[in-house]
Amino acid sequence: MDARTGRPPLPVPGRIDVRIDDLGELAASIPHLLGFRPRESVVLVSIAGPGGGRVGLTVRADIPPDEHAGAVAAVLTRSVLTDRPGGVLLAVVSEAADGDCDGGDGLPHRGLVRAVVVALAARGVPVPDAILVRDGRWWSYDCPHACCAPTAGTPLPTGVTELEVAAVATGVVVEEDRDGLAARIAPPGAPAREAMAAACAAIAVECSEAILEDGPDAVGERSWTAVLDALTRCRPGARAARAALDDLEVARLVCGLRDHAVRDRALELALGPDSAAAEQLWTECTRRSPAPLDAAPATLLAVSAWLRGDGAMADVALSRALTSDPDYTLARLLTQALAACLPPAELRGLIRAAAGSPDGR
Repeated sequence: MDARTGRPPLPVPGRIDVRIDDLGELAASIPHLLGFRPRESVVLVSIAGPGGGRVGLTVRADIPPDEHAGAVAAVLTRSVLTDRPGGVLLAVVSEAADGDCDGGDGLPHRGLVRAVVVALAARGVPVPDAILVRDGRWWSYDCPHACCAPTAGTPLPTGVTELEVAAVATGVVVEEDRDGLAARIAPPGAPAREAMAAACAAIAVECSEAILEDGPDAVGERSWTAVLDALTRCRPGARAARAALDDLEVARLVCGLRDHAVRDRALELALGPDSAAAEQLWTECTRRSPAPLDAAPATLLAVSAWLRGDGAMADVALSRALTSDPDYTLARLLTQALAACLPPAELRGLIRAAAGSPDGR
């Protein structure tokens, strides 16, 4: 998710743009901002807009031991500042009891909240609200009223939030935890893996013979046509999508993506109206492809997820790519950029610049 200006923007495929005016709605929307249901986490949400209620970049970390609160606060601050926020909303998601972690009888993790607020203040970024989300309720760390007492709290909204509607529209599926993200691209069982490996071997021979006979450019164009055909079948609501890609079709796609010119053209799909279909296609190819052929679709999946604001899924996909092929250059570069918290808007610009360069890279 990216912050936007006060003027109505042109739609950006794959991006969720919403405005949240209620802290309870924000608390209920955290799983949709992250793509999974966090546990024992500290979450920072960039906000912008004239009223300071427009959701931007969301970053998360596990709640650290007290002695590491300052270090974690510094890392989170560096990350969220890449979105140039006008302010940051802070949420602690924890089942810790009142008084735990900090002593006394107040809300837990006050020391961590203080460390984050101080780190952001040092960079000139205000924290309008800091909340605790626990057991289906939320509390404000700064609220003096009885409804915010440690024994009280406010129930989370039970209706469908605006952000949830927007997330569903862009294909976001909330997993129970981060492991659920990895499960989306987990390889199939042994029989399916063996059948896929045989299909890839057959297509590799076919491609090698075609290159010798027709030349690499002609084979590259056929590979790109195969990508576009598969993309059409992955569009939401497409009738052809009812027929799953067979092993030979997936093998033809992932073998074609070994051609960097084809892969780089595929990168641009994340910027267009078929971004959701492209993410579905790369998810399927990553899940079913044997190593090292899964490195390319996993990297493309990471780009699609990243541009959608799903840094957690992007990280999972890049880990899959580098586990499969540690020397896959694009995955290594993107991993470094993700670690440096490159904003999705800047990644989008880099892809456009690469598409417009003379060599297409």
